[in-house]
Amino acid sequence: MKGVILAGGTGTRLAPLTKLVNKHLLPAGKYPMIHYAVAKLADAGIEDILLVIGKQSAGLFIDYLGGGKPWGVRLTYRIQEEAGGIAQGLALAEGFVAPGEKMVVLLGDNLFEDDLKPLVEKFGAQEQGAMVVLKEVDDLNRYGVPVFLRDSIIFIEEKPSTPKSGYCVTGIYMYDSGVFDTIRKIRPSPRGEMEITDVNNVYAMEGRLRYGVLNGWWTDAGTFDSLREAGEKLSAGKGGER
Repeated sequence: MKGVILAGGTGTRLAPLTKLVNKHLLPAGKYPMIHYAVAKLADAGIEDILLVIGKQSAGLFIDYLGGGKPWGVRLTYRIQEEAGGIAQGLALAEGFVAPGEKMVVLLGDNLFEDDLKPLVEKFGAQEQGAMVVLKEVDDLNRYGVPVFLRDSIIFIEEKPSTPKSGYCVTGIYMYDSGVFDTIRKIRPSPRGEMEITDVNNVYAMEGRLRYGVLNGWWTDAGTFDSLREAGEKLSAGKGGER
């Protein structure tokens, strides 16, 4: 199974720091944020990882991560030329992930405590399709929220005013190689981006979307408050360093 880390984007919520450096290189605890995404995939047994980055700070990513040797992985880099959405960034993994292979996709600003290995093994046993990883949270109107029918996700509603479940979709996704065909079927959203929720909803409508649940803490460290909170937890050893 391959790994894909999406670390492009402009990080506007962390400005003015992100005018100087890509947000995934900002410190979270003792390390840059991107350190933990690589470590989580390595600990899950993923050895080949594609890192999708923007042009900003590209050299700094390479200076810090190199080819991945400290983590026992092989890193490949690709540039996302513009901020066109998560699905657009994921599309750059085509070719890196071969037909018939599966992948684990992490958003580089997602920091979390759980070991990914049990979820990766669960998806490995899944014949085809996709898996999203959920977390029970209070501020559901910030996220995509799954709608369930019995024990299956039938739709993911983006930033709902009246959530239909108590879970949000985190930035941890798993796909078969058919995801690239699915991305080609969707169209940009009103904000002009290729949305990963639209991709996940294609799988949901086809009955091929499964899910796992995080038990430990999780945050998308895209704001100063969430980055500080994650840094405190990581400094206390709750999240792994490798």
